[in-house]
Amino acid sequence: MRNSLSPEPMRGYRSGMCRNITELRGLEPAATAEEIEAAARQYIRKVSGVHKVSDTNHDAFEKAVEQVTATTMELLAALPPRRQPPRTVPPLRRPEVRARMAAAKGAASGS
Repeated sequence: MRNSLSPEPMRGYRSGMCRNITELRGLEPAATAEEIEAAARQYIRKVSGVHKVSDTNHDAFEKAVEQVTATTMELLAALPPRRQPPRTVPPLRRPEVRARMAAAKGAASGS
């Protein structure tokens, strides 16, 4: 039986990373603060199992997002440049994602 803290990748994950979290290092132009925060938010959702933030978990969730965002910014600044860009484009750079976000925002403000 595999130890839950084992570095061995879990089945269903390529290279041990969730496929929904995209690589930010090496993007041209460089990853924006918005993209880094979105990645941090996705990571916190995944590890916490919290998909809808409530009043009960809001403060803890937002504090974790803030800390992971700051740490990610430090990490990206400290790493040397990549030789090749990441294979996937972050969601916030995809026109269809931006369109969905705009539509959702419009629907929310129109209510």
